[in-house]
Amino acid sequence: MQLSYTEENYLKALLKVSFDSGSEAVGTNELAISLMVKPATVNDMLKKLKEKGLVDYEKYGKITLSADGKKIATYIIRKHRLWETFLYEKLEFSWDEVHDVAEQLEHIHSQKLVDKLDKFLDFPEYDPHGDPIPNRLGELKVQFKKTLSEVAVGNSCKMVAVKDNSSSFLQYVVQVGLGLNNEINVLSKQEYDAILVIEVNGQRSSVSQKFADNIFVVCQHCEAGKLCPNERCTFT
Repeated sequence: MQLSYTEENYLKALLKVSFDSGSEAVGTNELAISLMVKPATVNDMLKKLKEKGLVDYEKYGKITLSADGKKIATYIIRKHRLWETFLYEKLEFSWDEVHDVAEQLEHIHSQKLVDKLDKFLDFPEYDPHGDPIPNRLGELKVQFKKTLSEVAVGNSCKMVAVKDNSSSFLQYVVQVGLGLNNEINVLSKQEYDAILVIEVNGQRSSVSQKFADNIFVVCQHCEAGKLCPNERCTFT
């Protein structure tokens, strides 16, 4: 099935919003926010995708990917995250540069190229932002994670991924001194505006709730994608 780049981007965004929300059904406004377009624009595209049998959707209702739509979306995400990993590991792009370039490369349709790229990278499971990479069968590891904003004061956690892949956010993360697998101590939270004071590698920083909502973490005893050995863990 021949799809436009825009149609592929919508399918990818639908699957990503579904992953992030933990629900297969996605609202029109959620999708519009993710794509930074107006809800009316989303509705027009959904009609086209429905006609092609790629989404299930009724006006004013929730949107779900059909089996074919999910398969295509998963393949696009696989390509995107493999290209991000290649750019980061082999071409020394920084983690805030790879997303925009991978957005262009993800539309290459050569299955052989993608499989050889996967093998060349030694079949990576996560991309530079901590997101799981679907394998050739479309399978990916489930991550038991929360956002930093959900971690109670006095607890420690480990950063495993980011929700926002924009350059400005990733650069801010670096300024705070954060990186994947860094331990974060949550020292305090303001009742009024939920500003967190966190400690990373001995450095204290105040971060907004918006920032904390875009940082994915696991319990300090956990490994991403695995059940925590700590019976008291509230992340799983």
